[in-house]
Amino acid sequence: MPIHQPQQRTDVHPGRTGVQQAEAALVEHYPRLVRLAYVVLPPALGRHRRVLAAHAVVQRALPAAGDRARSPRVPAQSHRSGAPVDAEPAPEGAGPDRGPSGAAYGWMRLRVLRTALAHERRPRWWPGRLPAPAALRPAVPVVWGLRLFPRAGGVDELTLDRALSTVPGAVRAAFALQLLEGLDESGARDLLAGAGVADPAGAVRRAARLGMPDRAGAQAMLRSGEFDPCTVQTRPSDLLRRRHRVRAVAAAAALCVVAGGLVVAVGEGTRPTGDDRNPAVAAVPALDPAGLLRTAAERWADTSRVDFTAWPARGGRTGDGELLGRALRAWSGPPDSVRVTTAPGTVVAPPVEPPRLLFAGEVDGAAVVLFHDSGDRVVRYAEPLSGSGGAALDFARTDDANVTTGAAVVVSRTGDSARFLLAPWIEESTTRDLLAPGTPARPLAVGPDGVTAPAPRPAANGACDSWPVLQLRSSGKIVEKHAFLVTDLGDLAPAHLTYTPKPGRGAPARQPREATGGEALLAWARTACSLRTLSGSGVRAVNNWAFAEQKLPEGGASAGWLCTRADTWRGPGRVLVHFLEPAGSPTDPAAVVADRDDTALCSRFGQHVLAGTHWKAPSGRWYVLAAGSRAVTRIEATGAVRGAAGGPTFAVRAPRDAAVELTASLRGGETLAAVR
Repeated sequence: MPIHQPQQRTDVHPGRTGVQQAEAALVEHYPRLVRLAYVVLPPALGRHRRVLAAHAVVQRALPAAGDRARSPRVPAQSHRSGAPVDAEPAPEGAGPDRGPSGAAYGWMRLRVLRTALAHERRPRWWPGRLPAPAALRPAVPVVWGLRLFPRAGGVDELTLDRALSTVPGAVRAAFALQLLEGLDESGARDLLAGAGVADPAGAVRRAARLGMPDRAGAQAMLRSGEFDPCTVQTRPSDLLRRRHRVRAVAAAAALCVVAGGLVVAVGEGTRPTGDDRNPAVAAVPALDPAGLLRTAAERWADTSRVDFTAWPARGGRTGDGELLGRALRAWSGPPDSVRVTTAPGTVVAPPVEPPRLLFAGEVDGAAVVLFHDSGDRVVRYAEPLSGSGGAALDFARTDDANVTTGAAVVVSRTGDSARFLLAPWIEESTTRDLLAPGTPARPLAVGPDGVTAPAPRPAANGACDSWPVLQLRSSGKIVEKHAFLVTDLGDLAPAHLTYTPKPGRGAPARQPREATGGEALLAWARTACSLRTLSGSGVRAVNNWAFAEQKLPEGGASAGWLCTRADTWRGPGRVLVHFLEPAGSPTDPAAVVADRDDTALCSRFGQHVLAGTHWKAPSGRWYVLAAGSRAVTRIEATGAVRGAAGGPTFAVRAPRDAAVELTASLRGGETLAAVR
């Protein structure tokens, strides 16, 4: 559904030539400016709100005709940098930065850029989605009853969008200015500096790493429908909820009429003071307990979207308006007495639309409330039932959660145990220890409200002598006999654990599978303790990929190579490469030989890997060992030791501390460097 461009104004005073040219530039290049704003705005807003915010940013960029302080002086600007200067307009020429309206376009672009970047600098307590000065004017555009989404792109566009969501707005702006606006690095730096970016050079450097090595492909993706907020698809909002709201508004209007009559009859009366009423909160419908979304109890069994939106409201205090009101007010602006924790990359701004109520009840001496926000966040509020302790507010991202990553949420942690609220589709819950792969899972009791009995959780410090996990099984209404593992890594949502077995001879590449089989449990028994390094980093899922098996020198047994990849909710991944030499115990920890942050290695977007390590044979001799994934056809060592071998594994005699560079040749002719 195209969003029509605003019609050109006709009421501008003839003397305000600068405003007229700015308006002409806005109308002429409206889709281009809106796309720029859409890319720069925080993806955490959600696609619907980002579409509306992009149009609002551009439409509000035009100053009023009589506003001399913000009206352009017909500025000219450098084509290279886009920085406005007080000079005559640039001469006629090609491109939006030249011609009679070119200088005005550059001026409008700078205003759009400033406003879009200000979204990430707004105060945490500000209820609107625009900076304070702009938010005082009427919001445009306004859409009722519809959700707007740009046209869906392919896997590459989705990957680029997720990559952009992991970097600050200044980096997104630098990326867009170069690929959408055609500015060089110097021009992008100058324009970012004019927009108030603290480190424009750093933003340009980070932007250069996005979309590499195929910049042309990244440019095409950025110009695709995935990033076009002017051509959108529509879906209705919650129709039943809207009907209930209309009835509630009608009832509230009738009550207001009655209350107004009583006020006139008895006088002004007593006005609320202090904290009895917060005008800022009362003015935001999303913070009204009566407006909370509630899902029907059996909705999960009759929907294709099996995630947090299918969770019903559970717990003994779902009807406690006072508790829900305190939780929402704490969310809107936490006082100093409330302890706030945030998973990396999670927005803590108040909700713009009514959140969904997942749980409200009493757990382990605290009143706990769980919300799910339309911006793909889960928020937990907890206040003690007795004593002088303060309340707690926890935020976590839950983008694109599914049957497994949306299966449980932590409601309480006490000592070395935790309680979880399970998804309504979980039919069976057990616990097991990853460091005891041969021990059967133990049943875990679950209450009528979906809250589990206390389950052991991994110790944060000390010896790693156990690693408890939950083994859950989905209802047959969702998928038949689907069991999976999740583990508590310190965030609200536990991480999903999977396993990819070693490649077969001549067989297609394996896909990740649930880590409940014997081979998967043995692999996790040797790598579970490395999960400690991922605690509190917002991990969504962790996969163990057995990418190679190697025969050791001097007639030794076989060793294994594992790539442990942790994917976060915000997009970036971390990779640990493990070397599993023969061990006397199935739980002897594997050696970590490589550790890489912010990488696509060992994922569907990084399917090739090469790693190496020094190894001491039983004879006392030292070797350099290396192994690659199934597409590796040759491995070569240079540096202190030289050698080469065909195939995916390699071994050469070398001193203990020899500095060796490893490279591999792939089946398609590409070259691969070893991960460090």
